[in-house]
Parts: sequence; C-alpha cells; structure tokens
Amino acid sequence: MTETARPVRPVRVVIVDDHAMFRAGVRAELAGAGAGEVDVVAEAADVAEAVAAIREHQPLVVLLDVHLPGGGGVEVMRQAPSPQARYLALSVSDAAEDVIGTIRGGARGYVTKTITGPELVDAIARVADGDAVFSPRLAGFVLDAFAGSIDVAAVDEDLDRLTEREREVMRLIARGYAYKEVARELFISVKTVETHMSSTLRKLQLSSRHELTRWASDRRLL
Repeated sequence: MTETARPVRPVRVVIVDDHAMFRAGVRAELAGAGAGEVDVVAEAADVAEAVAAIREHQPLVVLLDVHLPGGGGVEVMRQAPSPQARYLALSVSDAAEDVIGTIRGGARGYVTKTITGPELVDAIARVADGDAVFSPRLAGFVLDAFAGSIDVAAVDEDLDRLTEREREVMRLIARGYAYKEVARELFISVKTVETHMSSTLRKLQLSSRHELTRWASDRRLL
C-alpha cells in the first residue's frame, strides 16, 4: 500500500487578521516556537488581500480570523478554494455560530487567540497533516451540531436577520452586560446600544433582555 505523502516542512503559512499588531505577534511566536517547522510567507488584513496572498503564495495552512473587512473568513474560503490550502480559524470569538459557520465554510479547525505559541505550532502541523483541530470547548459545539443538539439551520436563519454590530450587542447583553458596559466595550454610545438592542429584539420577536438571554443560551451563543 502506498503511504500518503506527508507535507514538506517547514509548512508554508499565510496569516489573515485585520490587526497588524496581532499579526506581528503571531509571526514572532511562530518564528520562536516554530523555527524550522513553520514559514510565514505572507500576511493579509482583509478578504481581498487574503485571496490575493493565497493565490500568489500557495500556502499549505491559512491562519484565518473569522471577522474580517470585506466579508469575513468564510468569504475568504469561498473566493480562494484550493486543493492545497487548509484553513485553521484563529479567532477571539468562541461563539457557537462562528465555530459552526466557519467549519461549514471549509475550515479544518478552530482555535481561540488564548492559544500559546507551541500549541499553535502543533495545531498548524496537525492541520497540515490532514487532522481536524479544535480548542476543547469548541469541539463540543461541532459535536453537538452533528448530534442535533444545536439546530444549526435555526441558528443561521435567526442570526442572518441581524447585522454584525447587532450580533455583538446581542451577545454582550445576553451575557449580562449593562448598556454602559456594552457601549464602552464596543466604543459606541449608549444611545446606539439601545437602538441596536431594540432592533435585535424586534427582528428576533423577543420582548426583553431576559428572553434574549434564554434565546442565546438555548443556541449556545454565550
């Protein structure tokens, strides 16, 4: 039997994130912990840059943020299909809809930005070898989705009604943040938070923040 060829080391990687300082930090971590194992060949800050970088540099692994200017990580995967590139989401978000949506979009794994340098190098190597990699809590979302514990279709349909900002406000309010805390967290006014909250409740046909918290909890969005 012929063995499947293992990826050549170092693994060629493109980092996609809209924060330059974060990209620099990841590059530095990989240069230290992944010396000889990982070669960062390009960086990108939005969807258009990411698609161009992937097409030009033909990486084996793309470290992909979920929320990006120009359409998000799923849009990158849609526009840059490649028989070679494997996508590993690296995001601050640990929300179920982001995890499930990104995996459905084609990612081979999903880890959060609390990951250490050595752990990230290991995750890249495993994805490059064809494995699926998830932070422990996030793996539960994927298993629950396949088991039917999370109604993915319902989650997608409901969330599609909300704008990106309304989703951010919804999640913080559902987690118990006061309006002033949400405003401070998102760098918007309290009045804007109230407007987004009112719109969210109307679109989801809910009447109070208590119903919103229960709605979000039932869908594993907290």
